[in-house]
Amino acid sequence: MAVPDPEDWPLLAKCRGMNDALFPEGKDQKRAKTICMGCPVRAQCLAEALDNRIEWGVWGGMTERERRQLLRQRPDVKSWSAVLNAAVGASKDVRVVDTTFDADATAPQRPASSPMRSSVDSRR
Repeated sequence: MAVPDPEDWPLLAKCRGMNDALFPEGKDQKRAKTICMGCPVRAQCLAEALDNRIEWGVWGGMTERERRQLLRQRPDVKSWSAVLNAAVGASKDVRVVDTTFDADATAPQRPASSPMRSSVDSRR
């Protein structure tokens, strides 16, 4: 399977072909942001908007106002693409395992023994 060109990320976006839906006004922006949830190229989309200072529409799950606020908070970031791609790469390496839960879920279930019962059985 060929690795897609990094510049081809729009072809993989969930919103492909929905241009008008991504440029809403006011409270409709919240609905537009839901399109971005679970999108495989959300980080690339957001980086595109932040790196190029795109002022309109919902990009990568963030509204214009949210992106402006982020840019004001982090003026030190020169490449949002580098930051967000590193974050995506790091999140793929993280795996949370609850060994207690996993062990309980996979172990055969045995009836719980009562401490009183075992002490009585040992006297016989």
